[in-house]
Amino acid sequence: MNQRDEVFKTFIPLGDKDDKAAKTVFCPWYSCGVKTQRDAWCYNFSKVALAENMQRTINFYNEHIGKEPTYSTNHINWTYAILANHKKGCRNYYEGDCICTAMYRPYCKQNLYFDRTWNERVYQMPKLFPTPQTENLVICVSGIGVTKEFSVIIVNLIPDLELIGKSQCFPLYYYEKVDHAQLSLFDRPSDDYVRCDGISDFILKRTRELNPKITKKDIFYYVYGLLHSPEYRSRFSADLKKMLPHIPLVETYADFNSFCEAGRQLAQIHLNYETSTPYESVRLIGTETSNFRVEKMRFSSKNDKRTIIYNSHIRLENIPLEAYDYVLNGKSAVEWIMERYQVSMNSESQIKNDPNCWAEEHGQPRYILDLLLKIIKVSVDTTTIIRKLPPLLF
Repeated sequence: MNQRDEVFKTFIPLGDKDDKAAKTVFCPWYSCGVKTQRDAWCYNFSKVALAENMQRTINFYNEHIGKEPTYSTNHINWTYAILANHKKGCRNYYEGDCICTAMYRPYCKQNLYFDRTWNERVYQMPKLFPTPQTENLVICVSGIGVTKEFSVIIVNLIPDLELIGKSQCFPLYYYEKVDHAQLSLFDRPSDDYVRCDGISDFILKRTRELNPKITKKDIFYYVYGLLHSPEYRSRFSADLKKMLPHIPLVETYADFNSFCEAGRQLAQIHLNYETSTPYESVRLIGTETSNFRVEKMRFSSKNDKRTIIYNSHIRLENIPLEAYDYVLNGKSAVEWIMERYQVSMNSESQIKNDPNCWAEEHGQPRYILDLLLKIIKVSVDTTTIIRKLPPLLF
């Protein structure tokens, strides 16, 4: 049990935490997910509530400039970085432009106040998503030391550190800020950032030994497909808890293409989950009431996952059990939706986080119910693709 496999070290590292400039890896640049250390203030389903919460805590902080900090968990979480700013007498001001959409937990978006001062650690995220308009794809894997089995998910938004457990995030691209002072009079930059490839030239050269037409995006999807291989996860389970993934290169282009296309299909499903169609066999009971608010979803009984009680009026029946086979950080994607989309109150700050506000503010009263139905379909489709992955030869 938990015995390391020496074969794992012969594969190519996805990244190198000790030498991020390493050239013999898949992705030279990567980052942890955002760590706020004040999630109750910095995240909320409601954009309006988030703005109010942040303005209130910033005002409380400013009121204590030049004074001893008052350790009131109702108003602020005095972490190392905030205390350091307080000691320097640095005032802070609320900025509405800091609010963006982030992926807080699997298939659970929330509004985030993304700011170096109020997020304890942003790590390299500003290189991956320098502006709210920046387009990127990021493969997130569970980090070193996580006790749950290895997980992977792709996102196109800023991910939280605990998205899937100490999330390590490998981008398709990263962005460098343009130094306008270095430009000549004839240079006319169209943007303040230049896009760089997140996939190394080293691995492109290696994979093109299989086929010269392989692109860096193909490699990105190959990685995503291979990291879903049950064979890979099972054999190297112990290694994946202690090291970043090391990726084997298959011997034939046919196998490379199989993993690449599977990864592309999985990415399409996982990124576009909100536009998925509901699973056809699921029966909805009680929707004629038009009451789609949720307090806390639950199963009809402890041993029956075929039926979910959505609220006092609506329930879902005939849910396929294979939907629960798609697991992220120890919990099925369906159960992540059930857990995260409930009304909650933070015990220390007394801040309320109501998922119904997301539905209301986006003008989609059925959003949460439809999301649950779509994630059932996403889960079944995911397990279908995974079952068709080719075998790996080690």
